[in-house]
Amino acid sequence: MDLQDQLKNLFPDHTPIETEESIDFQKDIWMQEDPMICKYEKRKGKPITIIEGYTGATSDFKKLAKLLKTKLSVGGSFKDDKIILQGDYRDKIMEILTEKGFKVKRVGG
Repeated sequence: MDLQDQLKNLFPDHTPIETEESIDFQKDIWMQEDPMICKYEKRKGKPITIIEGYTGATSDFKKLAKLLKTKLSVGGSFKDDKIILQGDYRDKIMEILTEKGFKVKRVGG
């Protein structure tokens, strides 16, 4: 008996909430034709990765920011239609976004 079965026995009326993995990005988030820009900067001596160029709804871009932050286990924020992540994760971000069906363009190195 695994953990999921034990939880079902303890809480039979509970329905699990949707996780980020169960969200279908092809249906839930608007996919654009133009590539998003993924660039690297240093601010106050610390590396950051910036993703910009999404032309869909702001709420969809916030969902994407949350997904990236949880997948990479890093801190970050969403400001001025840009996702700002702490650290240089351009390669990993590009892999994740291309898996989800987005086009990504690397800028700055």
